[in-house]
Amino acid sequence: MSYLPGRRPLLLLELDLTRAPAESGGDGVLGRLAGRAGHQLRPALRALHEAADYPRVGGLIAKVGGPLPWAVMQELRLAVRAFAAGGKPTVAWAESFGEGTGDTAGYVLATAFDRIWLQPGGGLGLLGVGIETTFVRGALDRLGVEPQLEQRREFKNAADQVLRTEFTEAHRTASDRLAESLFDGGVAMIAAGRGMAPSRVRELTDTGPRTAAEALDVRLVDELGYRDQAYAAIRATIGRPSELLFADRWRPRRRLRLPARSRRHVALVDIRGGIVSGRSRRTPMGRQVGSDSVSAALRAATDSAQVAAVVLHVDSPGGSAVASETIWREVCRVREAGKPVIVSMGSAAASGGYYVACPADVIVALPATLTGSIGVFGGKVVLRALLNRLGVNTGSVEHGSRSLMFSSRRGFTDDERERLAAAVDAVYDDFVGKVAQARGRTVAEIDEIARGRVWTGSDALGVGLVDELGGLRDAVRIARERAGLPDDAPVRRAGRISPLARLGRPTNSEDPRAVLGGLPQLGTALRMPTGAQLVMPSITIR
Repeated sequence: MSYLPGRRPLLLLELDLTRAPAESGGDGVLGRLAGRAGHQLRPALRALHEAADYPRVGGLIAKVGGPLPWAVMQELRLAVRAFAAGGKPTVAWAESFGEGTGDTAGYVLATAFDRIWLQPGGGLGLLGVGIETTFVRGALDRLGVEPQLEQRREFKNAADQVLRTEFTEAHRTASDRLAESLFDGGVAMIAAGRGMAPSRVRELTDTGPRTAAEALDVRLVDELGYRDQAYAAIRATIGRPSELLFADRWRPRRRLRLPARSRRHVALVDIRGGIVSGRSRRTPMGRQVGSDSVSAALRAATDSAQVAAVVLHVDSPGGSAVASETIWREVCRVREAGKPVIVSMGSAAASGGYYVACPADVIVALPATLTGSIGVFGGKVVLRALLNRLGVNTGSVEHGSRSLMFSSRRGFTDDERERLAAAVDAVYDDFVGKVAQARGRTVAEIDEIARGRVWTGSDALGVGLVDELGGLRDAVRIARERAGLPDDAPVRRAGRISPLARLGRPTNSEDPRAVLGGLPQLGTALRMPTGAQLVMPSITIR
């Protein structure tokens, strides 16, 4: 097969998809340098979509098999299918799909390729989807740690992990549906990719895992062989000399045009990480996205005459209620300025992540996006018994009967618990009301599907919390259409600050009074500077 006349070698794009490529655009100089050490997700996605029609690109080969977030896997799968639609060969090769463990997501991604190669000594762990939740209340009781939390409502299950020792009926119902939704989507993609009936895919899943030879016998893979053999096979299919190039390093030749800054364009704003007040920063607990940083980017987009539309890429499990509201207001202001806002949801856009997304003109989610979680919990953990056991005494003085209301050295009084409940109720009611107004629904309708429940993107589409299923590229397409821009209109990050300018910028420190001691892993979830915290459950999907 030949794609270009003449003697120049074709380009064979390659990818390592055994782990998720890094998101582009890290914070500051260090974040950017760290991102360059590995492969980048967005350049790889762009290359797969655009190289399908580029004459000098002859094919795609990728190493697969590894722990990928389901939503990231689905976005990569869409891009691989777009590349394959150009008629160019695609090959996936794996050393193993889960060595001693399951690797359903990695295999689902592999089924987007024309051919799947598996190393002879490897295996195929197509086992399905399960969710495990760890309940730590029993351990807390032994330690002398008492969680005192208010949650709204029964599906706000992050609080259950510290309040209870087992599933509630609501928690089990929500978790079961999340796993079922992901599994149903995976089965459908495998069935389409391998030309099998869904019932056959389920049968093969229930009887796994398999050795490489067994996987070949049941047509889950096409060839057994090693890396060099897979590369030789795709080169033979191309039928021309070829040069290897990592897909995220590929760039098409562009025609000369006006500088991007002088053209009307789509502004891209990232909300990636836990939502906090102040500036975005990296912490030992992970990336935190600050309301000051996001709001500044949104204001820049609002004020710029060149920005015709905004794409808000949300990949966040939630965070501070007040910080989320601050960003929500700036999203509303972009729309008030007459510029469409399109949300693209990543792996998670839940709780505070949904809060900031709900005012958008259109919300696009991946089928496996975890979203919704329209609910609230807040409170503290009490360490009095633990400190007594350790022989740690506390002295205190206070002016104002509730000055130590959030102290971890004592529990809430009855009237303090009443005020906490009122504050949590107020945040929940406001959250539900904002979603109802944005989605054109009644408060009662939204409350029915809110109650803290997490939905997959595909289920969220069914209950009306999102508008379309797709990836970031689909959101950009919609933004261009809504703004009346041409198909090749540029996409630029809004309010980007130069690396040198970033070096001199301090980050806001957290108010020490807002940080509750006790459980480091729950430090963010239990921080309550404003009476409530919007979060989503932490789950493990295998």
